[in-house]
Amino acid sequence: MAKSSFKLEHPLERRQAEAGRIREKYPDRIPVIVERAEKSDVPDIDKKKLAFIFLKLFRTLNLLPCYLLVVQCRYLVPADLTVGQFVYVVRKRIKLSPEKAIFIFVKNILPPTAAMMSAIYEENKDEDGFLYMTYSGENTFGSF
Repeated sequence: MAKSSFKLEHPLERRQAEAGRIREKYPDRIPVIVERAEKSDVPDIDKKKLAFIFLKLFRTLNLLPCYLLVVQCRYLVPADLTVGQFVYVVRKRIKLSPEKAIFIFVKNILPPTAAMMSAIYEENKDEDGFLYMTYSGENTFGSF
């Protein structure tokens, strides 16, 4: 499994402190890092729409600046959201065409769509306190 670009750019202590602040301020939310798989043919997440939302959040929490959105997207996910609902959110953000499928992986494993994000977080959170997810896709109808 390739190492997350977020992990490569930020030391463990800084990531732990950031995740801790997020969990303290928003105990009903899960800090998630979502990155596109290296060889994926699906688009990147539309970061322009997210930049404003995250910039406001980062200013409120005194966290890292929004330039990090160029590398990956962070989400504060409601703990009671299902994986399937989260996939829907990501799918909307990447503006994926209807004939394309999207797959979300946690530690290279496809989590069940009915699973609660809180359960996935508790079972798979990183030592820094973030849940790392990767998305990829394939053309479900083949190409002609």
